[in-house]
Amino acid sequence: MEDLTLEIQRLFAANKDDEYAKQMSAYMRNKFPFYGLRSPVRKELVKDFQSKQFLLGFPNIDLVIRELWVLPQREFQYTATEMIVKLAKERSVDYIADYEYFISSKSWWDTVDLIVPKGLGEHFKIYPQIIPATVDKWIESENIWLQRASILFQLKYKKEVDLDLLFSIIERLKDSREFFVQKAIGWVLREYTRYYPEKIVEFVENTELANLSRREALKYLKNKGLL
Repeated sequence: MEDLTLEIQRLFAANKDDEYAKQMSAYMRNKFPFYGLRSPVRKELVKDFQSKQFLLGFPNIDLVIRELWVLPQREFQYTATEMIVKLAKERSVDYIADYEYFISSKSWWDTVDLIVPKGLGEHFKIYPQIIPATVDKWIESENIWLQRASILFQLKYKKEVDLDLLFSIIERLKDSREFFVQKAIGWVLREYTRYYPEKIVEFVENTELANLSRREALKYLKNKGLL
């Protein structure tokens, strides 16, 4: 095991909070054990290892990320996720296989929803030629987290969003009964009511979306009294 992985393990174990760990695990439906490290505490413990300069200069950082990912406590995946995002603009096109691994293993919204908009989204900006085949594969995979990633990777694109692509992805997934897919559809549509309200409303009105997706999509406009 890489020395950096062992050092992070040592730091986390030495600062654990067993009572808060129970609360954190319960909040995540007891899917993962925790050390009970509040986010500011955890980030302070690893701040020396989280700069882009350090990560780029560390020869085995990809091994460290993989080693952290397979460790049981959820804080290790949070730290690995932050490393992935920090290096998003430095990856080769083939790193898409790694994104698929991190999205589809130890999957839950807390890691997926950071990796996808801030990591995968940047990757697809740099390598747009891989979007069609990747998204098609993920939609057909029946893995709800890869499907959620297909919906959410444009979440931070703002005016660079490809609405035609977004709408086509939603059309293919709109009949899903999975909560996290329906919620993702509503979330991304709601985000783009801030930029293209007329187009989003028109799409929602003319598409048979799940009630959850529809409600979430129009929430911002309704709260603002614009609908």
